[in-house]
Amino acid sequence: MAREKDLLHKSDEHNARGIELADKGWLEEAINEFKKAIALDPDSAHAHDNLASVYAERGQFLEALDEYLAAIRLEPQAPTAHYNLASFLAARAHDVAVAEYKACVELEFDYPDVHLNLGLTYAERGMFEEALAEYATALKLQPGDPVAHHETATVLMDQGRYGEAVGHLKSVLKVEPDSVDALIDLGICYTAKGFYTEAEKHLVHAHQKAPDDALCHYYLAGLCAARTRVDEALDHLGKAFAKEPDRVRQWADTDRMFDAIRADARFQDILRPS
Repeated sequence: MAREKDLLHKSDEHNARGIELADKGWLEEAINEFKKAIALDPDSAHAHDNLASVYAERGQFLEALDEYLAAIRLEPQAPTAHYNLASFLAARAHDVAVAEYKACVELEFDYPDVHLNLGLTYAERGMFEEALAEYATALKLQPGDPVAHHETATVLMDQGRYGEAVGHLKSVLKVEPDSVDALIDLGICYTAKGFYTEAEKHLVHAHQKAPDDALCHYYLAGLCAARTRVDEALDHLGKAFAKEPDRVRQWADTDRMFDAIRADARFQDILRPS
């Protein structure tokens, strides 16, 4: 019993020393102290948790995850253990995903789904050029993939590169001619470039496939407004507003496509808060 208490005491000392070293930024030394604490007391949830935090700071994400999970297994009722794991996942989930996708690429480069999903992860973080590079690699490996083409188009549209997006959206439609999302996005691109006839053709096609789609109604409303087809514009706008009132009100408030009918009392009535 005395020996066990002595081991636990020494474990606590190493744990405390590890915290001091970590606070000073001496991470490698801190890791060594936490490992010593765990060797003396494998059931020390605090030492596992502290080791996890240092691993996370060093970018050793899998090791960090292992240690956070170890702490929870040892003290499943401890709220701090769950909090620390949740905080790690909230802050580092994208980093973990990127690291693992990159590891997968190193093991097997010719894996289009990995490049596609790495691109999606980059896009979610606003790293658009990195995303485009991964999508381009995915398309080299699998040229006709409609998902990779559409995701490429989405990033290009976010950057205002509508002309470049058109080709990718057309590639989507070659494989999936009735893709409502691709038809709407192509309508948006053509509208942005001023090709209203082409835009309307694709939006009408999308409307035929999805008559209740709010986004399709909204962009048809904008096109009709710009072409002074006021009654059609108001009809589509009203249907879009009925589906997505908050979003449509926010979009239409600054959308130059509606400038020609903005003073119309019926336009104002549609967007008026209830």
